[in-house]
Amino acid sequence: MGKLINIDNGGTLTDICITEGASVWRTKTLTTPFDLSKCFIDGLTKASKLIYGKDDLMALLSSTDHLRYSTTQGTNALVERKGPRLGLLLSGDGDDAALHRDAHATGLFAALVGERHATIDVSLDDEALATAAVRAVNALTSAGANRIVVAHFGAGRAAAEARLKHLLLRKFPQHLLGAIPVLYSSELVEDADDVRRCWTALFNAFLHPAMERFLYNAEHKLRDNKARNPLLIFRNDGHSARVAKTIALKTYSSGPRGGMEGARALAGHYGFRHLLSIDIGGTTTDIGEVRDGVVAADRRGRVEGVEVSFPLCKVTSVGVGGSSIIKPGSDGRLKVGPESVGSAPGPACFGLGGSEATITDAFLLGGLLDPASFFGGQLRIDLERARRAITERIATPLGLDPMQALDEMEQAWVDKVVRGIRDFTDVTADTTLAAFGGAGPFVVCRIADAAGIDRVLIPGLAAVFSAFGLGFSDIAHEYEMPLATRDDAGIKAAVEQLTQRARRGLYAEGFALEQCRVEHHWQVSDGQQDRRLAFDGRLPSVRDDEVLTLSLTATKPIDQPTLQGRFGGATHAATSEGTRRVTIGGDAADLPLYAAQQQRAGAIAQGPAVLEEAFFTCRIDAGWQFEFNDGGDILLSRRPATSSRSAA
Repeated sequence: MGKLINIDNGGTLTDICITEGASVWRTKTLTTPFDLSKCFIDGLTKASKLIYGKDDLMALLSSTDHLRYSTTQGTNALVERKGPRLGLLLSGDGDDAALHRDAHATGLFAALVGERHATIDVSLDDEALATAAVRAVNALTSAGANRIVVAHFGAGRAAAEARLKHLLLRKFPQHLLGAIPVLYSSELVEDADDVRRCWTALFNAFLHPAMERFLYNAEHKLRDNKARNPLLIFRNDGHSARVAKTIALKTYSSGPRGGMEGARALAGHYGFRHLLSIDIGGTTTDIGEVRDGVVAADRRGRVEGVEVSFPLCKVTSVGVGGSSIIKPGSDGRLKVGPESVGSAPGPACFGLGGSEATITDAFLLGGLLDPASFFGGQLRIDLERARRAITERIATPLGLDPMQALDEMEQAWVDKVVRGIRDFTDVTADTTLAAFGGAGPFVVCRIADAAGIDRVLIPGLAAVFSAFGLGFSDIAHEYEMPLATRDDAGIKAAVEQLTQRARRGLYAEGFALEQCRVEHHWQVSDGQQDRRLAFDGRLPSVRDDEVLTLSLTATKPIDQPTLQGRFGGATHAATSEGTRRVTIGGDAADLPLYAAQQQRAGAIAQGPAVLEEAFFTCRIDAGWQFEFNDGGDILLSRRPATSSRSAA
């Protein structure tokens, strides 16, 4: 078995996690938003030096079986509205008013499409329809559209869109129309809900250009460096696929889903019935949960509040992270995010031109972070720049001493994370909190106290855990189609057509369908709710007015990492590396310092203390203790006598 490389490209940092048998290497590099292929290759080169003692990208790639990758590029493009100017050509029973169901949809339609939309009557004969289609396309492109979505509302959508495609290709040969790509909604997804299918096509058309440019560029660079297998894109359904077989929309929020796949593996390994996860990076806190071994997901997911045809993991992103800007609001109270300084210029202490105050600056000024060891000692941070930012942006406006301002900043930061948890789910006695991401462990004891949670798990690979979680995915594709007739002949025809599509799709991945696990399911929709039913070769009991669709999922298992380690065995006192002077609640104290890499299985210690490893730092508060296991994971437990504190 060769190496497995997992890369999670975030807004501030790009995480790399490599496994080979029991060996694990991980590192980070600053994300380069101006050219994502740079941090992609830089990160791999940096990892090769970690493994071989020198830069040797070719040796790393030639010894790698699979490279899985997730990126926030699509998510960020949508959030920032940085993408193509879409044109929309509608036919059938619908018009653009159907796409304005609520404020979310209205705002998105205005940003993505605006006035660039037209309708066309497909009941016209071929000559008249061709003339009308040419006029519509010319009007949309004259209005600025550089990518067009075609969607037919009502019965016969696939046939109507196929007819328009034939006419448009005849009037605009590929060498001309190729400059204005056209996406047909029924070719993208089988979904009887016209509005949902149209929105899915619009989102995909918007996200596709940026994803295409970067991912194909990255794949070419991998080939140039002798990669053995194609780049695999991790999707928001928890599976992976080649770049050419990945729909752009399925990369939306794929990074957080990687964390959830890792959380699912942890929950199963340790037997946690309810594992609530907080993945805190530089810009956002992604909150998700695993209940009874299942990652919470919606059959029809939502993108910025608008329903789409594809499933999406239930992860909420709260605008609070290590690089979130903290400043006084108009009411005099501190406001945290959602604006972030990202990696460029980054927190003030990075010394890259940033002047805003962040929680990273606060933890540096308060002593929790050490300039010499931060980011594994690879990124020197500037204490005085942090002090200046907090003084000018926080302390002076609030009339506080800079050291007094630290607790106000921390409290506001913790409050926002806790509000996100409370809005997302209910905490019970079964709840365990998993904290990961570079900023997840910072003050997780205080977060748990405020949320009423008594047990916290910090994975040993917390700082790169979403990247690690990508490794729990297989190569898989799902295909759907409605029945032509609701009888045995209709079922047989659907199974045969789906099997042919799956065979072609997996062949493009380099596998025969016989190498894959094939599963069939029924999808039933009443127009309001969808439900999934087992397939036994017979028609399920459904109403005549319900839409019945058959789905086929083909999965090719590939190598995945293995988990090890248990808690509750023999314990011994953890080894302290000295002390660190930390300010908590305005008071400074010398706290025992524990280096994570120095602890053996069973090592325990009680707070207050500081626990540190190369890429994360955790403050263990009074009333809490930590325990290491032989897998490197860390369990934080509240001692019984400690009472919960509430978030303000």
